Order: sequence, then structure tokens, then C-alpha cells
Amino acid sequence: METGRPPLPPFTEETARQKVRLAEDGWNSRDPAKVALAYTEDSRWRNRAEFVTGRRQIVDFLSRKWARELDYRLIKELWAFTGNRIAVRFAYEWRDDSGQWYRAYGNENWEFEANGLMRRRLASINDLPIAEGERKFRWPQGPRPADHPGLSDLGL
Repeated sequence: METGRPPLPPFTEETARQKVRLAEDGWNSRDPAKVALAYTEDSRWRNRAEFVTGRRQIVDFLSRKWARELDYRLIKELWAFTGNRIAVRFAYEWRDDSGQWYRAYGNENWEFEANGLMRRRLASINDLPIAEGERKFRWPQGPRPADHPGLSDLGL
């Protein structure tokens, strides 16, 4: 049995919010190997039009993603939860190698094993080109500071 990843299902509102923030912090690390440990060995993803299965493919996917999406900053927000499932909405900002900035908006549906590892992730995402001056996510690389506004506070 793989090591668990609390908080564990069934989720309460408090533990669902904790799980969302832990996922946000992990993704903001931009460390593919670390992020992959939150998923089961055989986790299945749909990310946009790409289908990923297992941790090795997760690491490969995230490595490609963060090599292309420079200065990545992400905010996630709990949308709904029940039992072993959580729905989130999110936005992230990034720039390409030409300096063009984007804000990506999306929704994810997550399903967890009893040990708290995610076994399924379904993500729908849209990118919006933005000017550098329109950026709202301006903290140093790593977790979003506790006092930084969330999506609802930013009107997103």
C-alpha cells in the first residue's frame, strides 16, 4: 500500500479546502517529481486534449509544461466536494519564451483513493493572452503567500 497523503476522504469543507491549498502549493513548486507523489502510481489524467497515465507520464507532462510555461503562478479555489471527490476552479499566469503573458482559466474534477492519493484528474483549461501590466499573480516562485488574495477576492 502506498503512503497516504492527508487529508483523507471522505472530505469535509475544511479538509477539502486543505487538499486544494496543498495541491496549489505543490504545483507552485514546479517540481514535477514532488507533484507526482500526490497521485496514485496508475493515476489517469485528461489535461486539455492530452491523456496521461501513471506517475512517469505525469512527471514527463509537468516537465514539458513548466519548460514552456515560464514564471508560472497558480491559484486554486474549492468549488464543490463530496465523499472522495473535489471540484476546483483555478487560474494561473505564465509567459512564453517570447515574453507574451497568458492567464489560463480552468476547472478540475478530482477523485481520490482512501489513502488520499489522487487517482483521477480531469482538467478543462482556456488561455487568454494578457499584457504584462494585467498580471495579478506577482509573488516570488513557490507557494502563494497567505495574505495574497484568492480568485474570488481578485474578481476572477
